[in-house]
Amino acid sequence: MRVFIAGIMQGSRLDRYIDDQDYRRVIAEAILEQNDAEIVDPNELHPDGVDYDDEQARRVLIEMANLAGRCDLVVAYAPRASMGTAIEIWQAFQAGVPIVTISPMAANWVVRHLSDVLLPDLETFRGWVAAGGLGELVSSQS
Repeated sequence: MRVFIAGIMQGSRLDRYIDDQDYRRVIAEAILEQNDAEIVDPNELHPDGVDYDDEQARRVLIEMANLAGRCDLVVAYAPRASMGTAIEIWQAFQAGVPIVTISPMAANWVVRHLSDVLLPDLETFRGWVAAGGLGELVSSQS
């Protein structure tokens, strides 16, 4: 099972930096403790992305969105709005890839209507995975 970790990087920042990416480790560890999976992490694939020129950045943005649609599962972390995460969720949705979204924004239409599972925070996600939720979701999609 290939699991794509989508999530906030720049969000609504007005500078060129990225938000803390520790959530990616938490998500990956929770999944790997319970499941045989390959983690696909855009931040690991492109750790210097904020330094890319416009052409390379555009190519990677589109490449990562398309990659989300080719994985077996997308786990999206969106504590705040994130346009890149929304694009990755959309691509996965269009491809029929199951989407688990971790977000307090339950009223947001993208979060609410495109997610197969919606969880409010990382701790709830960890508990859901530990209780077998991920395995159930994946097996129900087969």
